[in-house]
Amino acid sequence: MSLIHAKTALLPDGWAQNVRVRLEGGRIAEVTRGAEPLGRVVQCLLPALVNLHSHTFQRAMAGLTEKRTAGQDSFWTWRTLMYRFLEQLTPEDVEAIAAMVMVEMAEAGYAAVAEFHYLHHAPGGGVYADLAEMSTRIAAAAAETGLGLTHLPVLYERGGCDGRALTAGQRRFGNDPDRFAALWEAARQGLRSLPADTVLGVALHSLRAVSPAGLDMAAGIDRGAPVHIHVAEQMAEVAEVMDATGQRPVEWLLRHQQVDTRWCLIHATQMTPEETLALARSGAVAGLCPITEANLGDGIFDGQRFVQAGGRFGVGSDSNVRISLSEELRLLEYSQRLGLKGRACLATTERSAGRVLFEGAATGGAQAAGRASGAIAEGLWADLVALDLSGPDLMGVQGDTILDTWIFACDDRLVTDVWSAGRKLVTAGRHYARDQVMQRYGATAMRLRGSL
Repeated sequence: MSLIHAKTALLPDGWAQNVRVRLEGGRIAEVTRGAEPLGRVVQCLLPALVNLHSHTFQRAMAGLTEKRTAGQDSFWTWRTLMYRFLEQLTPEDVEAIAAMVMVEMAEAGYAAVAEFHYLHHAPGGGVYADLAEMSTRIAAAAAETGLGLTHLPVLYERGGCDGRALTAGQRRFGNDPDRFAALWEAARQGLRSLPADTVLGVALHSLRAVSPAGLDMAAGIDRGAPVHIHVAEQMAEVAEVMDATGQRPVEWLLRHQQVDTRWCLIHATQMTPEETLALARSGAVAGLCPITEANLGDGIFDGQRFVQAGGRFGVGSDSNVRISLSEELRLLEYSQRLGLKGRACLATTERSAGRVLFEGAATGGAQAAGRASGAIAEGLWADLVALDLSGPDLMGVQGDTILDTWIFACDDRLVTDVWSAGRKLVTAGRHYARDQVMQRYGATAMRLRGSL
């Protein structure tokens, strides 16, 4: 049992003062308002978010793909460089990179990650003796860093909607449905050593890379598990799916699958207004990665329409070119302002932009990860983040203005403490394993960077 006392805390029904939170068995056992200070005293306590979309291995590419190649660079030229980079990665490299990413996520204020894991095989496409070798490396990184994990092994069958073969850069991803089912089961066995808050879900890479039969199989592999899919990220992808099916990607998915609260549709930056409203009605989560979407030139998610229709959303760091919780939320709102030429686009008359962003991402991320978290409430996992309010921009600030100031005027250096299912990961802004993880990652990254 442990106690946290917050001078101010964001509870499900709003802000409260002098809140005591009792943790037991990794969960929030009791929340008391107006309490006397006992235990760890923090200035501001919030529910810690789930990073709902990550490819951890891409972190080691950060900063290496910003030069012009032939003609106008795009997502597709970036993808070619990414394929070249990943061809040299060993299981040890993947574990070292993933651990660094998880440390950085915790220090940014995340308590857990949903890892969209498609790097399954050896260079050239050879199969490891353990089909889930790479999944067990992600699990090892989670064990070392304590970050909560929703692991999402990815089905990737083909090179495009026409069924063409995988290219050289894609062979490390590829499985037919039968081998994928065996890999998924092996991953389940490999996660057994992790804590009870660990979740195993499933992911479909995209409608381009997965056949309808494969989609049915993977989505049904565990009817209680989260299901994630990249969808409608790029115009070329939309055109390919339309040529093959006569329908746009989100339109096709909503018509052919039972898309509901288990599902998380990643990016969805290329939707019509009708698709946006239909996705909001489905109860699925829109998985938004504003930093990566900006970095890759994906486009702007139709956020105001989606949120006003009751749509659920969360945020992730995707390519991990930069890991910053506050910046993901800031850029989500700013992209709406740039597109609509207005201000406070996601705010309501009752809640500020910062609060809509934070609470929406907290509940949506938890739903997408299949994780009982997202609020400071009894019975949920104790995923908590504390902020320092002593700086000049936050002295005397209260209520929603705390979130607005953090997101729009400050950065993740305000994060002082982070708990993941009651595990204390961050103290005074620093993860307990940072030194050892950073040393191993630095050596790995230095060796890898000559490849691009």
